[in-house]
Amino acid sequence: MTMFESTPNIVAEHAIHVVAAVLMRDDRVLVAKRPSGSHQGDKWEFPGGKVKAGETRHDALVRELGEELGITVQSAHPLIQVRHSYSDKRVHLDVWRVTAFEGQPHGREGQDVTWVECSRLPDLDFPAANQPVIRAARLPGLYLISNAQRLGEAEFMRRLERALASGVRLLQLREPQLERAEFQRLARKVVHACHEHGAEVVLNGEPAWVEACGADGVHLNSRRLRALRTRPLDARFWVAASTHDREELDLAASLGVDFVVLGPVRASTSHPPAAPLGWERFAQLCEVTNLPVYALGGLGAADAAIARESGGQGLAMISGFWNSADPAAVVAALR
Repeated sequence: MTMFESTPNIVAEHAIHVVAAVLMRDDRVLVAKRPSGSHQGDKWEFPGGKVKAGETRHDALVRELGEELGITVQSAHPLIQVRHSYSDKRVHLDVWRVTAFEGQPHGREGQDVTWVECSRLPDLDFPAANQPVIRAARLPGLYLISNAQRLGEAEFMRRLERALASGVRLLQLREPQLERAEFQRLARKVVHACHEHGAEVVLNGEPAWVEACGADGVHLNSRRLRALRTRPLDARFWVAASTHDREELDLAASLGVDFVVLGPVRASTSHPPAAPLGWERFAQLCEVTNLPVYALGGLGAADAAIARESGGQGLAMISGFWNSADPAAVVAALR
């Protein structure tokens, strides 16, 4: 039994607790169409169903996927929890990423099912409650943050190539010591390397720099986050933000940010003066937002499970990755 299997079925009062699965095969996800006469009928959804009284979350997931798709779950971990109110009901989506299963998924209840590329998920018609799940499904478990200032540019680029070959798929370029021209020069170089490996880059800088450098989005530090009143880039780009408390989480959500980093969870060399949140407070803050949340601060690959159990998407890492003797093992722990 994993630590997730014994998690009790506790949800907000009067909310319908539903488990759902992001079922992965390479870079594709299985989606199913809701029956015409049902709530949110004819829209696409991630397969799953209601948790029965007395069931654990994991047991409900295994049962539902067996009944709906005819598969046996072999490996799964929590991905995101979403609380959403429709005009006629409240739902609590308890979403898991299924990484291994037996059987050939098919619609045992007559529903249409199909595999779609992750990048195409935003193009499909999903219920409103599923929008945060779409973002979480598209995001990896590891959000890597650059460290060229400490390593030097040549060594950083060498290690970045190794990281990309190991499976890193999302990088934040954060080099606050660089002036604009130098940052943009390095950004173009990093974007080219990452795109060669199918990885994406978000820039910790001015939103206007993103298109100029060919990047995939922007990461807002606290100062930029607090200065904005609207989302700075359209839906073609990722918009991420650094958060440290409930106020910043709420602000990020109100701006339509796609995902956030929350921390520091532990004492961190990158944020030495900040008081650590600890895992209990991290979990409490994840409960009050529908955004995918990466845990940051003094963390390593061994923290992947507790980050997910606490409601996180995964880990945002700097030193814990760049100082690792085995980056491939770090990436594997966060798949």
